[in-house]
Amino acid sequence: MHDDYDRSSKWLVEHFGAVLLRLAGVMEIASCRAAPPEVVLPRQLPDGLLEVHFTGQSDPDWFLVEIATDPGRRASEQAMRDAMSFWLARRVLPEVVTLVLRPKGTYQIPRTVAFESRLNFTRLELRWRVIELWTLSAEQLVAAQEVGLVPWVPLARFDGPAEPILQQCRALIDQKTTGDLHANLLAVMQVMLRINFTDDRLFALFGDRQVMIESPLILELVAQNKQESILEFLDARFGSVPPDVETALKGVVDLEQLSRLNRFAALCNSLEIFRLQLTSLNQ
Repeated sequence: MHDDYDRSSKWLVEHFGAVLLRLAGVMEIASCRAAPPEVVLPRQLPDGLLEVHFTGQSDPDWFLVEIATDPGRRASEQAMRDAMSFWLARRVLPEVVTLVLRPKGTYQIPRTVAFESRLNFTRLELRWRVIELWTLSAEQLVAAQEVGLVPWVPLARFDGPAEPILQQCRALIDQKTTGDLHANLLAVMQVMLRINFTDDRLFALFGDRQVMIESPLILELVAQNKQESILEFLDARFGSVPPDVETALKGVVDLEQLSRLNRFAALCNSLEIFRLQLTSLNQ
């Protein structure tokens, strides 16, 4: 379940980054694009990296976005790690934003964090922006008439019945999107609804189960889940998976082929045999 939330959120960062930054109070954006997060240390990727140009500014500003399904104590360390990694790579301190999807208990992610060396010679301190979605007004998000804000509405605060506001969400998606984007937004809405709601009538506002099955985004997420399961299986059987095998496996998106590879990973005698099987699929 967390994978669905996290990956749906990452998709929203990639496709509606400028709209998301409005939740953090960032306005007057001239342009915004999702950049490859590998610009940071490749083993410690943030959930999203946005290159933002503001009106009247020639140089870009960089925003690192982290998605937290619920508040966690590791979020502070993650924010510090992201900021330091980017600074080491670019010698620029980025803007760090953590988006929290739902509350859990009474714990809140702090807005500042400091680390000190044992002898107190050195101190690192970071301040960053944390957005708790459940503190935002669902009605105000819809009133903005931005389709990129719609998927966050189910996670916001409802001061009255949810159904009328969610009906407005469906209307915005229908009015402002078509094709794959329309299908993906309907699927993401169903994913986000699962966090706070169980009423089937609300899910039906965004289509039936077939909408989820046919969404290009959901198909991609299912493929990624299968790829990761195979990689974990291979790692448990044979040890660390070579980069070329991992790259080739991530190039396989057909679900039937991935199912066959999963069975083959359970039966083959070595990584080399699995590599040969994988190579035959890609030819």
